[in-house]
Amino acid sequence: MRIPAHLAIIMDGNGRWARQRNLPRIAGHRQGVRVVRDIVQECHRLGIRYLTLYAFSSENWGRPDDEVSALMDLLCSYLQSELELMLENRIRLKVIGELDRLPRGVRQMLSDTMEKTRTNSDMVLTLALSYGARNELVRAAQKVAAMAQAGLLAPGEINDRLLQTLLDTADMPDPDLVIRTSGEMRLSNFLLWQLAYAELVFT
Repeated sequence: MRIPAHLAIIMDGNGRWARQRNLPRIAGHRQGVRVVRDIVQECHRLGIRYLTLYAFSSENWGRPDDEVSALMDLLCSYLQSELELMLENRIRLKVIGELDRLPRGVRQMLSDTMEKTRTNSDMVLTLALSYGARNELVRAAQKVAAMAQAGLLAPGEINDRLLQTLLDTADMPDPDLVIRTSGEMRLSNFLLWQLAYAELVFT
C-alpha cells in the first residue's frame, strides 16, 4: 500500500466514546489526546511527511463554555507534554484557522511551540484549530479583493493557483488521504478546497 505524503484526520467521536461508557464528555476528549500521541508516532514511523488533525472546528465554539474551556486546557497540556517528542523526532508544529479567536494563553503557547519546532523537517504536524473551510475561503477571497483594489491584481490573473497560495495550507501539498473516525460520513467544513482529489475513508 502506498504511504500518503499528507494524511488528514477528522477527529470525531470522543463524546460518543465517553457516553457509551457512562463517562463525562471530557473523559472522551482525554482519550482522544492519548490516541493523537499514538497517531503522531506511527505516522512519523511510516514516513508520512504531513499530518493534519481537525482538532477544533469553528462550530465547536457553540459548545458549552465549560467544555470549550476544558478542551483549551487539554490542548495546552498536550503541547507541554509533546514538545520533547516533537524535538526528538524533528516534527514541526503548524496551526491553521481563526487563531485570533483562541484564548491569549493558548495562542502564546502555540506560538512558542511553533517557534521551538520551526527548523524541524522530518514531519509537519498541523492542528486545525477554530478552523472552518468556508471561512478560510472567505478570507482568501478578501485578500484577492484587497489586492485588486490596490491595483496589484487584474481580474484575468485570478485563478486556482493564486487562490491556493492564499489558503492556510499554502506551504503544504493537498492531502492524499482523509480519515474520519466515529462513522459519520461527511467532511464537516474541513479543507473543502484541498480535498478535491483526496481519497476518503470513514471508520
